Amino acid sequence: MFLDVLRRRNPQFIEATIKLHQEGRIPSNAYVLDLDVVEQNARVFSAEADKRGMKTFAMTKQVGRNSGFCKAVMRGGISRSVAVDMSCAVACDRAGLKTGHLGHLVQVPKQEAAMAASHIKPDYWTVFSAEKAQEAAMASNRAGRTQKILARIQTVGDIFYRGHEGGFPAEDIVRVADEIDALDGAEFAGITTFPALLFDNDTGKVKPTPNLHTLSLASDALASTGRKDIEINAPGTTSSLVLQALAEAGATQCEPGNGLHGTTPLHAIEDLAERPAVLYLSEVSHQHGDRAYCFGGGLYIDPVFPDYDVKAIVSAEPTTAETALANVEIPPPSAIDYYGMVDTTGQVKPVAGDSVIFGFRGQAFVTRAFTVGISGVSLGDPKVETIENCFGQIQTWPELR
Repeated sequence: MFLDVLRRRNPQFIEATIKLHQEGRIPSNAYVLDLDVVEQNARVFSAEADKRGMKTFAMTKQVGRNSGFCKAVMRGGISRSVAVDMSCAVACDRAGLKTGHLGHLVQVPKQEAAMAASHIKPDYWTVFSAEKAQEAAMASNRAGRTQKILARIQTVGDIFYRGHEGGFPAEDIVRVADEIDALDGAEFAGITTFPALLFDNDTGKVKPTPNLHTLSLASDALASTGRKDIEINAPGTTSSLVLQALAEAGATQCEPGNGLHGTTPLHAIEDLAERPAVLYLSEVSHQHGDRAYCFGGGLYIDPVFPDYDVKAIVSAEPTTAETALANVEIPPPSAIDYYGMVDTTGQVKPVAGDSVIFGFRGQAFVTRAFTVGISGVSLGDPKVETIENCFGQIQTWPELR
């Protein structure tokens, strides 16, 4: 879905990736990042957020918490991350991108609360329940800190991805805020939900969910008791284009993830300010019948769109030509993605060792793929900055020991 946008808006990135791969400088089964474009995107986003007085926390899970990505984001003016889990927090902290928000989407496990409080020291810590608030408060108190707490809220009619459910009843937010304030080591700071915005496939637009209205009502209830400076964290499908709508709804915090590498659903159908800066690299392994098999490992296509025909560029030479496009069958989510299957009956005749370039919205942190950061693409002098695993750890490649 995003390959057409990549070919049109960042063709040099595709060509540089093929060149580096064919020279043996980067591995197949890798999410490759154009770090210069990531930096530009972060600068655009942070400028728009700053205009509206919004705090920006960068989500890094989609690109495997890559340290080069973290550093590019910081150069672009974003100094904090949102950690989807403790692994994210550790990886970003190691890269120098401190944690602005922890505990949402994934709550901090009880036995890791002490580490979160003493080492990660997030600006904000989201909890879904009184038990989790107590854990965060106790750990922070022992670490000699008072932790700012965000309460995740929900009410009838709100929507969640399956398996993401949870949160305090929105109708009880005033009581919840008081109870959090009463905990040693905790301070109620605000409210959050997910998703606050979603892409609508029927209209091709990003629309608010009922959850965003729930945040507004809860904020009003808190304000009516005299509370001021209430933080409203409203993540979901975040690009610079939606910031005005979020600000008008009262949001004070935004959390771009796919927006920083140009792969929100809206980026696939409109040319937004952020340019595409990520692709997935594979390589032709062998042929069988009328299929050429390319290596998998990272073929997780985030299902934000209905099923569509997947294509890839297959070539041993740097190119973005239409003639290099081939149809590819991706294994279903129920299967292990050892290989993708490239059609050989069309204009492309794959050869073992050919580079295979995909453009899709990925989630590198749930795969076994490498992540690779490269710079200098626009200068015609691409340089490999880092090769890492999905935990943001440097990898020796090829491994010779």
